[in-house]
Amino acid sequence: MTQLKALIFDVDGTLAETERDGHRVAFNRAFSEAGLDWNWSIDIYGELLEISGGKERINYYLQQYFSDVNEDLYKLIPQLHQAKTHHYLELLSSGEIELRLGVKRLIEESYNKGIRLAIATTSALPNALALLEKHLNPDWFEVIAAGDIVTNKKPSPEIYNYVLDKLNLESDDCLVFEDSYQGLQAASQANLTTVITVNNYTKHQDFSQATLVLEHLGEADQPFTVIQGDVAEKQYFDLELAHDLLNLGGHCPPYKWD
Repeated sequence: MTQLKALIFDVDGTLAETERDGHRVAFNRAFSEAGLDWNWSIDIYGELLEISGGKERINYYLQQYFSDVNEDLYKLIPQLHQAKTHHYLELLSSGEIELRLGVKRLIEESYNKGIRLAIATTSALPNALALLEKHLNPDWFEVIAAGDIVTNKKPSPEIYNYVLDKLNLESDDCLVFEDSYQGLQAASQANLTTVITVNNYTKHQDFSQATLVLEHLGEADQPFTVIQGDVAEKQYFDLELAHDLLNLGGHCPPYKWD
């Protein structure tokens, strides 16, 4: 029987609903500040989320929506992304971006019971840290892999392989939490068991490779909705369920935590 040793979390869309009302708003503020008349609508941003990484999204946007782009605009991408990060941090500090249902409870339970924690995200490191500092404790996470720490971003498995190496663990020891197809592909290619919590941008994506797909992690008084997978009688995600998912697809005796 496999013993659960670590939980690995994506950030944007997984820990918090950061995309539509956080990153998108911050990008638009950065564009306006730079004197650009670009505006990423909710629908356009949903399309851009197919591309991992903020700088990569700006580059893709220029390629897709402008037939003749001044090369100076491409050179401006790093500055735009830096300004976007500043505006995003302001949104975080204001408290406008909250953790998703069940996230804080599960992370606190895991930390208190000795389960190791890690972050694997394409979000910039300052953004990831700001969210953790606002709602959790960055010191609880042994590894915070973010931004450009690896060469290839999701759906490449590189960031998950990096985290596994830093934790000195095998993929069978860990459970991953993601919200997107790209994230699922990255985790699956690293042979990691993956739980998906969908959001409005990702709920129609293909998650057939996921072990479990939920609306959210749930609470005792706010049960989750199971979209795909087997949770037996569980109403919310806890460490017992996490352990079960690593063993025989959830069909093993429940593990009792001390």
